[in-house]
Amino acid sequence: MMGAVATDSSSTPSNDKPRRARRTRMTGAERRQQLLEIGRTLFAAKGFEGTSVEEIAAKAGVSKPVVYEHFGGKEGLYAVVVDREMRRLLDMVTSSLTAGHPRELCEQAAFALLDYIEEYTDGFRILVRDSPIPQSTGSFASLISDIATQVEDILGREFKSRGFDPKLAPLYAQALVGMVALTGQWWLDVRRPKKAEVAAHLVNLAWHGLDGIEAKPHLIGRRKA
Repeated sequence: MMGAVATDSSSTPSNDKPRRARRTRMTGAERRQQLLEIGRTLFAAKGFEGTSVEEIAAKAGVSKPVVYEHFGGKEGLYAVVVDREMRRLLDMVTSSLTAGHPRELCEQAAFALLDYIEEYTDGFRILVRDSPIPQSTGSFASLISDIATQVEDILGREFKSRGFDPKLAPLYAQALVGMVALTGQWWLDVRRPKKAEVAAHLVNLAWHGLDGIEAKPHLIGRRKA
């Protein structure tokens, strides 16, 4: 007599199929934010021309019409990404200018730009590229000009108190902000020396000039890193 055939009690009955995980449907605002983040990453890595609507849609797991529905196309998405990054950088710089001493103000401005590069690297890569969209909300050059205008008012008051011609404040503001911005573009890839050291050297040149430059510059503000 043959023994009883062993059965596997752990097997799943044929009428008990495993359930698929339900996908949570995004709201319109959530989808828009997702597309912005994906577009920001792709534009930073590949540039505007190297990024396609197809790739953006594929990364988001949606069809191309969804991208067009939210932004009207790649150009609209790019313009919104650029506008957001410009506002973020401008806010970081202008909100950092709180010190009373002009030298510390230079330190704060330098740190703000370097902070943005470190924390929002993709955004900065997008900003420093020449915008291929004529109708976009601005460019890195116009952003730097906006920041220089903020610095210009501070320099104008300082010049006046020291008996200098305040009409020269715009020139010096453009020179100072431009120096920090170009150094930031260089630091974007090399990331050496450390951020605080870069800020110290920038202020060293701006404050002392080549004639009085310090061999080992130091920061006078409360922030040291």
